[in-house]
Amino acid sequence: MRPSTGPGPSPCVTAPAYESPGRPGRPAGTRSVRPFVPGSVPGFERTGPQRYKGTVTTDPAPRSRPVTLEHVARAAGVSRATVSRVINGEATVDPRLRKLVEEAIARTSYVPNRAARSLVTRRTDSVALVVSEQERRDVTGPFVGRIFTDPYFGRVLTGLLEVLRPRGIQVMLTLADDEASRAQLLGYLQQGHVDGVVLISSHARDPLPGLLSRTALPAVLAARPAAPTPLTYVDVDQRAGALLAAERLLAEGRRRIATIAGPQDMPLAQERLSGFRAALAERGHAEVPWTEGDFTQASGGAAMKWLLAEHPDLDGVFVANDLMALGAVTTLHRAGRRVPEDVAVVGFDDSVSALACDPPLTTVRQPVEEMAAEMARLLLRQIESGERPLPSVVFHPSLVVRQSG
Repeated sequence: MRPSTGPGPSPCVTAPAYESPGRPGRPAGTRSVRPFVPGSVPGFERTGPQRYKGTVTTDPAPRSRPVTLEHVARAAGVSRATVSRVINGEATVDPRLRKLVEEAIARTSYVPNRAARSLVTRRTDSVALVVSEQERRDVTGPFVGRIFTDPYFGRVLTGLLEVLRPRGIQVMLTLADDEASRAQLLGYLQQGHVDGVVLISSHARDPLPGLLSRTALPAVLAARPAAPTPLTYVDVDQRAGALLAAERLLAEGRRRIATIAGPQDMPLAQERLSGFRAALAERGHAEVPWTEGDFTQASGGAAMKWLLAEHPDLDGVFVANDLMALGAVTTLHRAGRRVPEDVAVVGFDDSVSALACDPPLTTVRQPVEEMAAEMARLLLRQIESGERPLPSVVFHPSLVVRQSG
C-alpha cells in the first residue's frame, strides 16, 4: 500500500511480513502481508489526512565535504588570501602567520588541489635531484654504489626534504652518466616536468653544469663548479677544513704525516689535498706522502695498505672523507697498528661512518643537511622570483674531536 503525499511520486513503504501461526485452511509458517495501518510500523506516524513521516528515505547517505581554503582560514584566524600565499610557497608571508596556517592545515587535514593550483601557478610542485657523472660506469661500479652507500647522498636528501616537504613539493631522483642520458634529461627538464634542479656534479669535466646553465630552468649546484658557470652553488670551505685537520694532527704531536685524497678530477678533492699540503708546508712539512681513493670504504683500505708499505713509519693520516677513513682504520687494525696510539686518523664529513669507526673518528664536519636545506631555499627563491643566479653560499667547517686522533 502506498501512502499518499500529494501530487507526484512518493516513496513506497512496504508493511512488514510476519509468520502466521496458522489458520484453518492455511498451513502454519506461511508468509502473509497485512495492509498498512497508521501506527503499525515503528518509526512512522500520521501527520494529517493520508500524510505520514518516518525513517525511510530515498536520499543517499550524507557525504563529508572536502576541506576548503575557507575552513583553513577560519581555523587559523587569517584571511583566505594568506592561506593561499602560504600554500603557494610565497616567501613574503610573515613567519608567525605561516606557522598558524601550517598548524591549521594539519588540524583540518587540508589537501591542496594540485591540479587546480598548477593551472594557476604553472608549477608542478616537484624538483629534480640530479646526480651527474662524466661517464657511464658498470651498475656494480663506484658511481651507482655510492648513491646508496655513501652517507653524503642521504644527508643531502634529508636537508632538501626538510624545506620542500612542508610545502608539498616532491623530489625526483635521477642519474645522468653519459651523453644520451644527459640529452634525455635536458629534454625532460625543458618540457616543464619539474620546477627546478638541484645538481650534484663532482667531476671537473662533467658538461652538465654548462648545459643546464643555458636553459631557463632554476638550478642550484651542490658544490662550486670547476669552471665559472652562471649557476648558484652551495659549498663548504674545503681548504679551511683541510687546515683544521692539519692543525689537529700537529697538535697531537704527529710528525710523519700522510694523506689519502679523493679523486683528483673532482674540485673538492683537489682543494682538500692542496689545502692540507699547503698547511703542513707552512709549518715545516714540505713533503707529504699521499695517495688517491674514490671516496669508497674499500678504496680507503687499499690506499692505507699502500701507504703502510711505502711509509711504514707514518704516525698520522688525514683521509678526505669518513667512508675512506673507515676502510683505512680497518687496514691499520689488521696491520697491528693501534689507533690513535700508533697512528692518528682524521676524516672529513662527520657522517655516520665516523661513529661506525672503532675508535670513533675525529673528523672535519661539513654541515651537509644545513647546506642542502640552503640549496632548497635558494632554489625556491629562484622559482618564485624568477631571479637567477642568486649569490652562492659557502659554509664554514668545524672540527669534531673523538678518539681516533
